[in-house]
Amino acid sequence: MVSLNPPRQPIFNVPTVVVATLVVLLAVHLVRLFALTARGELEFLLLFAFIPARYDSAMLVSGTMPGGMFADAWTFVTYSLIHADFMHLGFNAIWLLAFGTPLARRFGAARFVAFVAAAAAAGALAHLVTHPGEIIPMVGASGAISGAMAASMRFAFQRGGPLWTGRADTASYRQPALPLRAALREPRVLIFILLWFALNFLFGVGSISIGGDQQSVAWEAHVGGFMAGLLLFGFFDPVRGAPEAEPPSASAW
Repeated sequence: MVSLNPPRQPIFNVPTVVVATLVVLLAVHLVRLFALTARGELEFLLLFAFIPARYDSAMLVSGTMPGGMFADAWTFVTYSLIHADFMHLGFNAIWLLAFGTPLARRFGAARFVAFVAAAAAAGALAHLVTHPGEIIPMVGASGAISGAMAASMRFAFQRGGPLWTGRADTASYRQPALPLRAALREPRVLIFILLWFALNFLFGVGSISIGGDQQSVAWEAHVGGFMAGLLLFGFFDPVRGAPEAEPPSASAW
């Protein structure tokens, strides 16, 4: 017997790896809020937030920062799991859902995690270069999410992609991506980039609260993550082949 009713699509169709990432971000924030004392939170930030002063030559020689060489390495990524407050977390969660979802559908879980970690590390490196010796900790997933935005832009706007077709089926996420130079000539891609930088400029002049203190938005980390997303996309992308060509335009007679 054949059912005449098509199968229902779930209302929320978010990849498991994106849901798991959101759960981890929320869990880390709840632990900071409810399971740590003031001293414990300070120690937590020293161990897992990204602090440029950690990489100052005097600090490296003296070894005064907790965690040693292991924390020197892992804080390039672990800072992205920490958020200043629920507003900071919620804002990043929305962007992760919007741009992490198409990227996870294309990459799969393992490539997605590796990619966002690489984008987070690139964001931290950009922050380190522009804020050498700074003692203020940097936290937040914005650098990693900026990388996901840039990567999604490489395939979502092109012919056959999800933002071209308006579909969210598997085929739309498996369209071969345009080469970077070709993508940067696409008007929709250029508009997206301009809007992204404009928004980052606006947020860059604002501030967020960390431990009761107002801190500026680390827009340099956003740019670092975004550039990494553009440049590293091809190394992680599992889809190969030439993208669909534009159909010839009709001639007027």
